[in-house]
Amino acid sequence: MIGIFDSGVGGMTVARAIEQFCPGFPLIYLGDLARTPYGSKSPAMITEYSHHNTDFLLRQGAKIIVIACNSAASAASVSLCRQYSQLIIDVIFPAVKKAAAVTSNNRIGVIGTRATINAGLYEQRLHALRPECKVYSQACPLLVPLVEEGWLERRETKMIVKKYLHPLRDKQIDTLILGCTHYPLLKKTIAPRIGRRVHIIDSSIEVALHLKEILDQDTTLRNTLYAPETPSRFFVSDTPAPVHALAGKIFGRPVLLEQSDV
Repeated sequence: MIGIFDSGVGGMTVARAIEQFCPGFPLIYLGDLARTPYGSKSPAMITEYSHHNTDFLLRQGAKIIVIACNSAASAASVSLCRQYSQLIIDVIFPAVKKAAAVTSNNRIGVIGTRATINAGLYEQRLHALRPECKVYSQACPLLVPLVEEGWLERRETKMIVKKYLHPLRDKQIDTLILGCTHYPLLKKTIAPRIGRRVHIIDSSIEVALHLKEILDQDTTLRNTLYAPETPSRFFVSDTPAPVHALAGKIFGRPVLLEQSDV
């Protein structure tokens, strides 16, 4: 099974994209709602949570791990790769690869949590792939709580998004990376406020395509994980009421959320 973890429901956008691009591969999802948001936590704390999440998913039968949380990927991906022998994929590299490929003016914007932006991993990886590019980052700490509350189309949310994006519009970026897996749920709000000509990079789609490429190339791994008769399972460490509605909206169907301690 493919293990996926996030601090909340945002990683479900990754799970849904994997379902679409990699059908027949069952998922084990963990949303750490009891400790969300990760973006305001220290790197050490995020790393500790990420190890607990990974251990949980492996106990449930996961054979590979997808870090569907940009804050966790920024703070803990190196530590996780060192400790575990299983393949670990984070959401950052596929999005960076796509952004580096599509930008025309080498001016790339990144929005994310404070933890993601402060880590600077997007800038490092973008400059490694495209040294001439200029990267403009903007922390958006209010967006994850707004998504978790289900305030996707509220007037207040639109005003906050506009304020966050204003500095990036001034930089005349032509590519914007949604550096948090919650943000695809706000794509309809973000797109008109950043500008129609700006490429929006959805990390949930890019990581699903990256995983598909790995499975297509690795026949042994593909045969190990392919089990269309096995149902996916979705765990959360807490169950606030809005999460059920959001999960259903993301997947387009009712989703059974199993509560479990991590």
